[in-house]
Amino acid sequence: MRIESVDVWLVEGIKYNWTLLRITTDTGHTGVGEATNWPGSPLVYHATRHLGEHIIGEDPRRVDYIWTKLYRDFNWQGPTGTMMCAMSGIDMALLDLKAKLLGVPCYELLGGAFRTEILLYANYWFIKGGHNPADYAQQAREVVAAGFTGLKFDPFAHTSYLFGDDLSSNLTLTIEQENLAYNIVAAVREAAGDSVQIMIETHAFLSMPTAIRMARRLAPLGITWYEEPAGPESAATLRYLNEKIDIPICVGERHYSRWDFRPLLEQHAVDYIMPDITRCGGPSEMKRIATLAETSNILVAPHNPNGPLSTLASAHVCAAIPNFFRQEFMYNDVPWRDEVIDHPLEVRDGHLILSDRPGLGVDLVPEVMEAHPGVLKRREGFYI
Repeated sequence: MRIESVDVWLVEGIKYNWTLLRITTDTGHTGVGEATNWPGSPLVYHATRHLGEHIIGEDPRRVDYIWTKLYRDFNWQGPTGTMMCAMSGIDMALLDLKAKLLGVPCYELLGGAFRTEILLYANYWFIKGGHNPADYAQQAREVVAAGFTGLKFDPFAHTSYLFGDDLSSNLTLTIEQENLAYNIVAAVREAAGDSVQIMIETHAFLSMPTAIRMARRLAPLGITWYEEPAGPESAATLRYLNEKIDIPICVGERHYSRWDFRPLLEQHAVDYIMPDITRCGGPSEMKRIATLAETSNILVAPHNPNGPLSTLASAHVCAAIPNFFRQEFMYNDVPWRDEVIDHPLEVRDGHLILSDRPGLGVDLVPEVMEAHPGVLKRREGFYI
């Protein structure tokens, strides 16, 4: 059995493009994967096509061999970023293909299931209102009523992730912005109730004094974690922050492979990790990262504001690890999220329910993907 082709699609999502792919063998077997990242989705798309060409003729069942070959062959590009996203999607598709070939769900190839109902937390649940306490509170009540027991949001008036667009250049907040952020979180806590977990996102857009000051102010509201209070460059900086605040720290969406996570764990810099399966190296690597985290008694909560294959593949890893906490889920999304795959995601009472169908349990539907091509011209609120 040899890899014959790797097809790649760029598909419009609610906030960014998804990079989806399908590997086909000379025997007609297929596997599907996702390599989503942004901004820069066209770079990921072309990198995935290029790495796909590099594995033509390989035996797709040699999943770890192909991962290692790509990592070593393309290491001159740097061991992170676009190359690792392409590798992540290819690894996902190879695992899906092999599991389908064997007639088992992907979690069986990852060691078997601890669970098949994957606890979620909601993100992007707040987009139908304004940046004010009343609108956040109303939407929080709706999400909790839908069965979700975890909510994540960025209360710090960050309306753009692009430097210079609505951000203070030195990453500070005005007194008015600090007060607004506190009031929004307090309103969500009151609306959601004490039993709902609240995760606060910062997107690494706060200066050190601002991040510390706001963490201390928000701590009495019972915050589950403080996400990315500093960028991914320094584990020592994160450890310093962790020693200064009383909210657990969660990072990982900008960390790539076990080598990026290793210093975080060795230095006891964080309390939770959130690898992104379309960036960290795919499901094979996420399982390795989770095992590494287990040696430091750290729980894993995959980052996942991506497409449906990312959601499913992350859930299969979550099924197969003991140190799972929660998985991120986009509460609001494009209506074709469940149409680009041939079986819709099954979400019930704040859990993603995994089927026992082989592989990830789905195949891609090319005509639907092609009806919703990726966005290539800049538009407000969308990150190409």
